[in-house]
Amino acid sequence: MKHELEIEFKNVLTAEEFSRLTNAFCVRDEEWDVQQNYYFDTPDFQLKQQKSALRIRFKNGSYTLTLKQPYEDGLLETHEPLTSETATALISGATSLQGDIANILQALHIDPTAIVCFGSLTTRRAERPYKNGTLVFDYNEYMNVADYEVEYEANERAEGEKTFTQLLESFHIPKRKTKNKIERFYEAKYETERSS
Repeated sequence: MKHELEIEFKNVLTAEEFSRLTNAFCVRDEEWDVQQNYYFDTPDFQLKQQKSALRIRFKNGSYTLTLKQPYEDGLLETHEPLTSETATALISGATSLQGDIANILQALHIDPTAIVCFGSLTTRRAERPYKNGTLVFDYNEYMNVADYEVEYEANERAEGEKTFTQLLESFHIPKRKTKNKIERFYEAKYETERSS
């Protein structure tokens, strides 16, 4: 199990803005990594109610379970590697969550056996070192939706926010209130189910 504090800023982009940014930072076709995110919660969204999120990410041939929780200036991420057998069993609902993250959920008064997979989101991602952090370019596909975003991962909130704001201004990109991927995923899922 590994912990890390995540301080990040994000902005959804139009396709044209995304193209402008990735061209300006010379992102080549072969640099895009593909990752698959599977999102979990209880049927009554107990994690969401605690402003937390749970996912399994498949990237570079390996699976990682991550719990994100609010913490001081950012999000506390707890990572736990999974075997492909355990990951696929959790995704299909054939097994229940066990281990360190299951113990953390119990401490939050969430029953790990009540956790279910709600679906997946695919991200094509490229990264660039920028100032004192990392710029992340994401193209996301989920629930018949595609969107674009830029994220800035920083070591410190005030400086990171200033750097990110200046970047957007220099490219004449308006700052937009941007929900995180899991929120956008659940909103799209709700809309799809409501309209069917």
